[in-house]
Parts: sequence; structure tokens; C-alpha cells
Amino acid sequence: MADTAITVSNLSKAYRIQVTGAQTDRITTAVLNRIRHPLTRTHFEDFHALTDLSFEIPWGEAVGIVGRNGAGKSTLLKILTRITAPTAGVIDLGGRVGSLLEVGTGFSGELTGRENIYQNGALLGMSRKEIKRRFDEIVDFSGVEKFLDVPVKRYSSGMYVRLAFSVAAHLDTEILAIDEVLAVGDAEFQRKSLAKMREVARDGRTVLYVSHQMNTVTALCTSAIFLDKGRLGYHGSVDGAITHYRDTFEKFQVQQQDAASRPGTGELRLQRVGVTEQTQEPADEKVIEFNVGRNPHMIGKYFVSAHITDANGAVVVQCDSRLLGQWFDPSKEQAGTLRIQNLWLRPGRYTVDMFVCQAGILDAWEGADVIEVVEHSPYPELATDDALSHGMVLADFEYEATR
Repeated sequence: MADTAITVSNLSKAYRIQVTGAQTDRITTAVLNRIRHPLTRTHFEDFHALTDLSFEIPWGEAVGIVGRNGAGKSTLLKILTRITAPTAGVIDLGGRVGSLLEVGTGFSGELTGRENIYQNGALLGMSRKEIKRRFDEIVDFSGVEKFLDVPVKRYSSGMYVRLAFSVAAHLDTEILAIDEVLAVGDAEFQRKSLAKMREVARDGRTVLYVSHQMNTVTALCTSAIFLDKGRLGYHGSVDGAITHYRDTFEKFQVQQQDAASRPGTGELRLQRVGVTEQTQEPADEKVIEFNVGRNPHMIGKYFVSAHITDANGAVVVQCDSRLLGQWFDPSKEQAGTLRIQNLWLRPGRYTVDMFVCQAGILDAWEGADVIEVVEHSPYPELATDDALSHGMVLADFEYEATR
């Protein structure tokens, strides 16, 4: 076995992106454009997803890979799991890699759950006898025994993730790479998965875990890597990585004000997102105002979704307009107001992330505004600090003696 699980030297990844010239999705349109404008040249520029990364990961480490959207976390994991090739640099992997990166990848939709288990094991170089030895354990952990002989294309996203994670975690690989796909599963399965990943690391195998949720990184990982716009910002303790994540917020917030730099197709863009009162007490109503531009050529209505996120990147609440039957017409500029009642936030800083969506994401404005919740108890009685020390939010509750 190699001295280290993973050694990365001067790793870079660049993509060529078309920046001028007509973009078409029909071959007839492309041919007509070439006939009408024979001298027009298509120009490209390089987008550097990762730049000159170097680090080593020892055996038995559970490593969190953190960073904001666009930092290069998923790209790094795809390179380490050999899904995509680097543009430059050297990677030395000390063993076989099992991975779960995205819902819908890794399994063949036409094959049953049973057949996919054997296929995944074979791709990792395991014999049928080795796979069979692990088979019952995989099925029991996934909880999909009743559907084992059903093609996985008919599985729900939750069923798919449960089986895919179980296969990745139980087959004999030395390195386990997991993207934030576990968020699709239910809370109980997430708890089981985190416990399993801890067990994997204790057995001397190495775990790579990409997440926005700093609380799960803290619960699982023994060290962390912080990526900032494709560069290695920090590699060390989990607390150190989280500190770097928090410290980059103001710079990130300024960058996100430029709509062209935000994720999304750009067919529609948010023009403004603002909290009416940035400094609040825990029980105050949260009021968020927003404006969306227009696109008269866009077909179909769209919805908006607002997230309130804590300082560690955990989403405290999601307010999705679909849940209220509220859709918006893209042919007109839209001005809207979101009111959130009875959300008692603990003291601290929270950010508002706003998304404009249709089939995919049209605009994603993270860190659009900030809510500062001051130290103030919304409860009628005083108590020691331990009465308020647990939980992500405060609750409007009441006890009643019935006898």
C-alpha cells in the first residue's frame, strides 16, 4: 500500500467556453448561419475550474472539501474519481476509489438493483465471489430489498441514493468519495450514512466528502480542504477550513452582485434582493423584497425560491413559491415580497439566497443580503444559558399540565 491515500501535485483543470458567435441547438439553423455569415468566427476562452492544487491525504482520514458555489469542489472530486481528466498535474491514488457523486450516475437504468450491484463490483475489479460475500450487507443497509429486481430507472431519487451509497460504502475500495448527493435521502438515512462513513475511516480507508453543510463536515471529518475559486485556500483542521469559509463571505457577496458572474442560464436575472430590516430580534417577521427582469422570448412561467442560511452554510429554511402555487410571468418585470412568520432565529448572522428557476436554475444569487439577529430572548422568563444552547432555531412553544 502507498504511503499516502492521495497525492496531488500542481493539478489544474480548464474548460473551453464559447464566448462569441451564435449558439444554436438545431443543425439547420447552424448551417443557415454559416451560409449567411461565412466569415464569422467562433471564439473561445478558457475557464479555469482548478488552478495549481497540491496536497497529500493520509490513510484513515475523513476529509471535507468545502467552498462556495463555483469553487471547484465537484470538479476536484470528478478528477480524483477519474470521471474527468485534468488539464495539467499529477494524481497518485493509493487504492481503488468508490464514489457517489450525482443522482443518476454510476448505475445503468435498464438493469435491476441486483444487476447493478454486481456490475459496480466488477468495474472495481472484484470477483463475483467477493461481491456475493458483501451482497446481503449492501441490500440490508439500503432498505430496497423489495425492489431489488426492478430496473433502477423506476426508483425514486431517495431509493437510488440509498442503494448507490450502500454499494459505494460496502464494496472493498480503499478510498470513498461522496458528493452532497446524500441531501436527497431522508434524515434517518443521512444519519446512518454519516455513521457508516465514520466507520469506513476508522477501518483505515479514506473518505472524501463534499458539502455546503458545515455541521455535517464537523460531525464527520477529521480534516478539511477549503477551495476558493479553484485555488487551494486552506488544508488542515475542520475548524480552520470553516473559519476561512466564513472569512470569504464579504468578498463573495460583492462578486455575486455582478449578475454575469452568478450561476444559472441567465435567461432571467434577479435585479434586486433586499431584507427590509437587517437587524432583528429572533421573533421578528422576516420580510424580503425582490425584483426580477423580463424576457419576452421565454416560454412558460417560472418560480422563485429563497433560502435563509446560517454562518456555517446550513440552510435553515427554504421558502419555495411552488408550495403556494405562485408562478411568475417572464414577459413582465416582476416585483415581489416574501414574508416569513414564526421563524425564531437564534442570535447570529444569516444570509438570504434567492433562486429563479424553471426546469433548471435561471439565476442563483447567494449572499444577496444579510440578517443580523441580536442577542435577545423572545421568552417571558429568564433562564440559564443551557436552556437555549441546542437546536438550529428557537421555537414558539407551550407546555400544558394535563393532570
